[in-house]
Amino acid sequence: MGNKIKAILFDMDGVLIDAKDWHYEALNKALRLFGIEISRYDHLHTFDGLPTSEKLKLLSTQYFLPEQLHRTINQLKQAYTEDYIYQCCRPIFHHEYALSRLHSEGYRIAVCSNSIKKTIQTMMEKSGLLPYIDLIVSNEDVRKAKPDPEMYTTAINKFGLKPSECIVVEDNPNGIQAGKASGAAVLEVATVYDVNYDNICRMIGECEK
Repeated sequence: MGNKIKAILFDMDGVLIDAKDWHYEALNKALRLFGIEISRYDHLHTFDGLPTSEKLKLLSTQYFLPEQLHRTINQLKQAYTEDYIYQCCRPIFHHEYALSRLHSEGYRIAVCSNSIKKTIQTMMEKSGLLPYIDLIVSNEDVRKAKPDPEMYTTAINKFGLKPSECIVVEDNPNGIQAGKASGAAVLEVATVYDVNYDNICRMIGECEK
């Protein structure tokens, strides 16, 4: 018989918030000021799921982007991202339904994202999900961002649980790798629309068999 599941750990971008394009557009808007742009192909195959600081390190290697510009570009990117959040971030009913039900049923809920804490909090607030979140783990709370498992092991430890009592919900290779390396079960989703109460309950049932 499997372990009883006690917590659901969600990634944010592409899982709870359809924000991948916002980050892509915001970073490119900042980079264009310095004559650089990330292609859609590179975004999907190389940069997806990495924190901005890691993306900028890769760009310095590929395009000789001076490291002295990283701080400025990162600040511009965060400002542009906030603009997109306020313009585009809205509640999605099936997410509100899923998290409110899971929360009322006693499951602990965490959001573990490579974004900075301010961005996560703003997105959770604008999407109507903040009341159901017990814990936020951002890239500022760990030494190593995904694909390292530290973000998920941090959440699991803060909840005082075993990895086998947790389910990670992820959509991209870096996050899936991090979730699996943490020892938790991983529900892999293709889009934000796969993140619904029925699919999460089905995964809980499989883990508890």
